[in-house]
Amino acid sequence: MANNTFYNEVLTDHNLYPQYKGTLEDATCALEGVNPSCGDDIVLQLKVENGVIVDGSFEGDGCAISQASVDIMLDLIIGKTKEEAQHLSDLFLRMIKGEASDDEIEELEEAGALKDVSHMPSRVKCAVLGWRTMSEMLGKTE
Repeated sequence: MANNTFYNEVLTDHNLYPQYKGTLEDATCALEGVNPSCGDDIVLQLKVENGVIVDGSFEGDGCAISQASVDIMLDLIIGKTKEEAQHLSDLFLRMIKGEASDDEIEELEEAGALKDVSHMPSRVKCAVLGWRTMSEMLGKTE
């Protein structure tokens, strides 16, 4: 029950008070991510300098899970190299599939609170939208 409470607190906090929602004027890359099955639509914006994500933001609308997940992701990846961010994305996707170890989930910090989304198939695409968008974007940047 305590884990479910943590999940609800993390989700609610990042959904109601997103730290990274808005426009990033000096973004070096941006990519739209859409989940047509439920209407989630985000534009992820990152500022990458010398291979390090130095800032990020997102705009768009969607369900609480998609909005909170992208905000949590940005909190985790800002200050990381592109490679570290890709690694965290891979871990997150493995966690959602139920394939990550407890140690790997711990590496995801607050994002680990979303691990039980794997038991809600209709919400998986919501949770991974920002992560997939980021991974696709970083694969295209130099």
